Amino acid sequence: MDGVDKIHIFVLLSYRLVYSFQNFCGILRKKYFVSDLMNRFDPNGAGVSNGNYFGLPYTLEESDIVVVSVPWDVTTSYMSGTSGGPRAIIDASPQIELFDPEVEKAWSVKIATFPIDHNICRLNEKTRKVAEEVIGALERGIPQEQTSDKAAEVNAASEVMNGYVYGITSDLLSKGKKIALVGGEHSVPFGYIRALAEKYSTFGILHIDAHADLRKAYERFEYSHASIMYNVLDKIPQVTGICQVAVRDFCEAEHRIMKEDGRVQAFTAAELDSLEFTGSCWDNICDRIISTLPENVYISFDIDGLDPKLCPNTGTPVPGGLSYGKVSYLFSKLRRSGKNLIGFDLCEVAPGENNEWDANVGARLLFKLCLYLQTDK
Repeated sequence: MDGVDKIHIFVLLSYRLVYSFQNFCGILRKKYFVSDLMNRFDPNGAGVSNGNYFGLPYTLEESDIVVVSVPWDVTTSYMSGTSGGPRAIIDASPQIELFDPEVEKAWSVKIATFPIDHNICRLNEKTRKVAEEVIGALERGIPQEQTSDKAAEVNAASEVMNGYVYGITSDLLSKGKKIALVGGEHSVPFGYIRALAEKYSTFGILHIDAHADLRKAYERFEYSHASIMYNVLDKIPQVTGICQVAVRDFCEAEHRIMKEDGRVQAFTAAELDSLEFTGSCWDNICDRIISTLPENVYISFDIDGLDPKLCPNTGTPVPGGLSYGKVSYLFSKLRRSGKNLIGFDLCEVAPGENNEWDANVGARLLFKLCLYLQTDK
């Protein structure tokens, strides 16, 4: 049994132990403490740094929504650091207000935090070093066969991560939970989308991103952050369409897929600008975007789909992008459209060295999406 196999076993065991322990705690709290806890909880007071997203007191057992963290940036091809995104968002999230003008008593939406798995953190740290060797060899023009074993190790570790995400999300879905997935790089939601495909026979993806993510095994990594949408189209037939919004950095092969694959509808940043420059308002553009989506919708949100001033530390920033107001309006209009929001991921938030700005923006968007996930109709 090699090291990756051992870590895979530890990851699965730790998941089962964590969920069982939290369930036990939830039963005790529900029986003895919840009413008192909620009587003391003040949604208008200072945020509580209790290790949970938004400082909320809810357990997995009593929750409506579970936020699952995946601290993974193994295949990052430019700037690493997105593995620190979940922890940074948790730390920044008590700063936000638990109020939303569209959702009455927003604080009462029961959002629980699935604990970060340190086995995944260790596997990420170990495998990132191997991936850097592969990427460095490619950049120096070293023949690929010289790093075939290392590329295979990275792909094997990514399979473990995918299995971990699939296992957690599949189990939570079977318990009737709604799930918000927080990365980490944009490869991490594949297992979650696969789990959703076992529950929903068809659904579409609203993909907010600076990149098309339609590369096949980018840099020899089958589950690269740049390959997530390629893999979804290739491996998950229940996804009947992907609507890409604000994409502005893609290669010729990706552009060909965007133009020729009928399952992909792209609203590139250039096309969005052109529509606005020639008189279309954002409200009408949102209608056009939403009209391409089927009844069941999953949101895959790479933070670099926003203007880089809102996410300066993300791994692959690109000039242009959506404002905070525009993306919030699009999500709000999607909620009011009657579509069924079945889940979402928020990826590529990377903490800054000297401030929480990226995490602050990420926390606000995460809270808004959680509210819309629970109150989507």
